[in-house]
Amino acid sequence: MAKLLAVEGDITQLKVDAIVNAANSSLLGGGGVDGAIHRAAGPELVAACEKLHGCATGDAKATPGFRLPAKWVFHAVGPVWQGGDRREDTLLASCYRRCLELAQEHHVRSIAFPAISTGVYRFPPERAARIALTTVRAHADENGIEEVQFVCFGAETFAIYQRLLNENAANPR
Repeated sequence: MAKLLAVEGDITQLKVDAIVNAANSSLLGGGGVDGAIHRAAGPELVAACEKLHGCATGDAKATPGFRLPAKWVFHAVGPVWQGGDRREDTLLASCYRRCLELAQEHHVRSIAFPAISTGVYRFPPERAARIALTTVRAHADENGIEEVQFVCFGAETFAIYQRLLNENAANPR
């Protein structure tokens, strides 16, 4: 069974096999986590992303980590929150599932996720955390994942993930 952890910190500094980038559909960099990952990985990341020709919402694509401690970056394009009736939940779950599939393809055993879509895409943080945890719990083991870190930017997001992880520990499947 995969070990799930909530951590506060800088995803670009983690020594895991893969980190997930909360990317936009161009994959060519942006603000927030996306910008931080692109800066830390170096210009080679943009060149690698250009060859991928973008990515659809709900999907993810892989590149090497270049100058990052992580060997891989999985670029996941989450949905923009539009009120919840435009398949946002399904598309967000698809991002997490796709990253776990990429993890299996690239023999990844440890992976770190940011809170995809909760920044400028305005997905409600608790709703996003529930989707992330439910999806990862359902699919991590079948994809060979041993450890999943949910990297939280800020105390509020960390508290949400920590509470949901503790609730599950008290009431396992």
